[in-house]
Amino acid sequence: MSLFTVLINSPHKEIIYTDQAPKPIGPYSQGVAVNDYEYTSGQIGIDPQTGALADTLEDQTHQVMKNLKAILAVSGLGFDDVINTHIYLTNISDFSTVNEIYSRYMGNATPSRSTVGVASLPKGAFVEIEMIAKKS
Repeated sequence: MSLFTVLINSPHKEIIYTDQAPKPIGPYSQGVAVNDYEYTSGQIGIDPQTGALADTLEDQTHQVMKNLKAILAVSGLGFDDVINTHIYLTNISDFSTVNEIYSRYMGNATPSRSTVGVASLPKGAFVEIEMIAKKS
C-alpha cells in the first residue's frame, strides 16, 4: 500500500494522489489541497486495483466511499473532517439506498450536503460523490 502527495509549483496548492483510489479518467486530480482545505474530485465506483466499475448501485456506493476515504487519508483527513458533500444520482429514487450506505461510512459526521439527479455519469455509473474537507 502506498499513499503519497505530489507537490506542484505553488506554496498553497498540493495535488493529491493515491494508488488506493482509481486513477483519474480525464485531465483532473483525485484531489487538491489548498491552505487548510481538501477538495476531492467526484468519485465513481471504480475499483482502483482492477479498474472495473462495480455492477450494482450498492457496490458502487461502497466503492465510492472507500475511494474518498483513501483520498482524504493522503492529507491525514477522514470523514469527520468533511464539511460539504455533493452526491449525483442517475436515478433520484436511489436516494434512500445511497443515503443508508453513505450514513454507515459517515457515522456522526453531518456535513452540509446536496443530492442531485442527473441524466448520466461517466462510464455509466449510478452514483458519484465529491467532498470538501477542512484540516482541524
